Amino acid sequence: MSTLIEPRTLQGFRDYPPALMIPRERVLQTARTVYRSYGYAPIDTPTLEYADVLLGKGGGENDRIVYRFKDHGERDVAMRFDLTVPFARFAAVHVPQLGTPFKRYAMGPVWRGERPGQGRYREFWQCDFDTIGTLSNAADAEVALVINDLFTALEIPNFQIRVNNRLLLNGLLESIGVLDKAVPLLRSLDKLAKVGRDKVIEEMTADTEVSVEQADRVLKLAEATGTNEEILGAAEASFGGNPNEKAREGLLRLRELLSIAETAGVPAERIRIDLSIARGLDYYTGTIYETFLGDLPGIGSVCSGGRYDNLASLYTKQVLPGVGASLGVDRLLAAMEEIKHPWMTGQSTPAPVLVLQFENTWLGHYQRVARSLRAVGIGAEVYPDVKRLKAQFEYADKRGFKVALIAGSEEFAKGLWKIKDLVKREEVTVTEAEVVERVRGIM
Repeated sequence: MSTLIEPRTLQGFRDYPPALMIPRERVLQTARTVYRSYGYAPIDTPTLEYADVLLGKGGGENDRIVYRFKDHGERDVAMRFDLTVPFARFAAVHVPQLGTPFKRYAMGPVWRGERPGQGRYREFWQCDFDTIGTLSNAADAEVALVINDLFTALEIPNFQIRVNNRLLLNGLLESIGVLDKAVPLLRSLDKLAKVGRDKVIEEMTADTEVSVEQADRVLKLAEATGTNEEILGAAEASFGGNPNEKAREGLLRLRELLSIAETAGVPAERIRIDLSIARGLDYYTGTIYETFLGDLPGIGSVCSGGRYDNLASLYTKQVLPGVGASLGVDRLLAAMEEIKHPWMTGQSTPAPVLVLQFENTWLGHYQRVARSLRAVGIGAEVYPDVKRLKAQFEYADKRGFKVALIAGSEEFAKGLWKIKDLVKREEVTVTEAEVVERVRGIM
């Protein structure tokens, strides 16, 4: 007798039963609708890329967490750790024919061999949108508008888009003579909210050999508080009122972004300047974004991104500056579960109507009425077996059906159907011709 293999999943990976998959599909469809409304076109890229394609720019930290191996042909390959680097490779290949600016969205799983945590898995889905081929700040401002519309459409009641600009941060680093250490310094700064001021200074001084005074200058800029204009004013004052060229450009772009968002009608409280966010990836060069849920600050950013003007230069001599953001679907779903979001109903059927079966001789009639509902966009499932009504109702309750249709020999003789509202526990009897409208009314 063979030994059974224990059914188990790897740490950091998870199954998605229907009760989780249904809201996940709804999130994906919502993101798709919002992205398309702004003119972003769908693309996709392979799961596997040559390792040198993926590892050329992500930075040392991502190089350590990427899933990398030799395939059967002994090629050095890696699994994508985000959708941005593959897009840069895609752009180098296809944008010369597609033309610029090119706006795309992509949705799919990515893999990172990092420590799992709340809402953080080693396999997870991202929903990206990007504009490539323009340096215009209009594209940067549009990212903030898309994020706002996306989270509004997702019915998230309390969220905030935090914005910074790497030009401002790099301008400060240049002014204190440590611009050559920008990558490790900004990676340390990005941990400020998680580990606190003292740990960040300790890491900065240990890893980059900057002085405590230099590290303190960086943190004082990052810790500026107040209204958006007060924070920008404090940033300007940190340069003695005379920012260098990089910092001036960063400040100008942030002020313009705020003005565009306000004029476009985004509520002022939705966008906040936060000079502490730096984004750990090496390739960001300008505006950067992180989106936090006000009810769950500990879960981290659920939609992040920024401007990456040099990313595609790894693959082409054509200048292809880009800007965009990525929705972390699995982290968002974990947050939605925690705040008991109305989409997390526990429903495990996509069809709201169950047609109960009394006798299989009537199966064609059951399918006929079910098809009449499907024809108007209402999902309907016909129970496959002849069982006691109690068992069929238990099945309906367990899976979250909203309506049950009931008809046996007596009802068919009279051309009638019983419609039971499983939420309100109310029942009516109607003719078959009335079924669709009555169900539609319940829905």
